[in-house]
Amino acid sequence: MAANPRDIIIRPIVTEKTSDMMGKDNKYTFMVAMDANKTEIRQAIEAIFNVKVVNVNTVRVEGKVKRMGRYEGKRSDYKKAIVKLAAGNTIPLFEGM
Repeated sequence: MAANPRDIIIRPIVTEKTSDMMGKDNKYTFMVAMDANKTEIRQAIEAIFNVKVVNVNTVRVEGKVKRMGRYEGKRSDYKKAIVKLAAGNTIPLFEGM
């Protein structure tokens, strides 16, 4: 595991779809480091938020190609982790959403 769990967890991803998953399935979505594996992600979430993680799913998201007039660029690739918490556990960061 990396020295600091906050190097693994970059930021939460809050969209309409992820908010729905939070309420129904107790699943939370985070942008994570590209080289992080599921075990490191589980340990980082448990260390930072003091919760029990049941399951971790990861997705590598390819950056979209975008145009601005005749110029073309590409958004960065990133890795997304969907984390299912044990019943009764919540992450206070998302409370009130």
